[in-house]
Amino acid sequence: MSATDRDDADGRHLRRQRNREAVVDALLTLYGEGNLDPSSAEIAERAGSSPRSLFRYFDDIDDLCGEAIRRHEDRIRRHVTVGAGPDDPLADRVAALVASRVALYEAAGAVGQVARMRAPFQPLIAAELAQGRTFLRNQVRRLFARELAAIEASRADALLSALDVATSYESYWLMRQAQGHGRARAGHVLESMVHALLAPAQVH
Repeated sequence: MSATDRDDADGRHLRRQRNREAVVDALLTLYGEGNLDPSSAEIAERAGSSPRSLFRYFDDIDDLCGEAIRRHEDRIRRHVTVGAGPDDPLADRVAALVASRVALYEAAGAVGQVARMRAPFQPLIAAELAQGRTFLRNQVRRLFARELAAIEASRADALLSALDVATSYESYWLMRQAQGHGRARAGHVLESMVHALLAPAQVH
């Protein structure tokens, strides 16, 4: 292959990559505007391309949605970090966990809803959600290891499950959407729930 041919091939690859990214960005923008199930025509219009061209870059709508969800997850991954450790005072651990979860779930936003809508039909998305839930549950387990160790095993398992549900995406967005709480109020309620759940297991 000549240098000219290589340059042409590189140029085509870069254009394809830019166009592919533009389509994903267009879909994420539509999700962010509240359109959780846009048509291929709506996506193409937002991306500045034609509906037919979408499928030069993706196998189908499911492939496109999966790529958009994965890209968004990569963007918000930094919010997973909790700014406290197992040896910090309980109040600090609870506050740090709630701050992390609120930031994570606000950043996930509508894309988190789309992921949960599509998971029953897309095994890869379902697997990624399951992996994420396991990570977050284990994060709670490590953060409150002292409190969990202070009670019998069956109660500790029930407490961990309750904390996991209370600090989940689904619980948070129930407060934000169905109950109409703003971000600050939802965070305050979440912090109160975690303290209430941990009260019987507090180590003195």
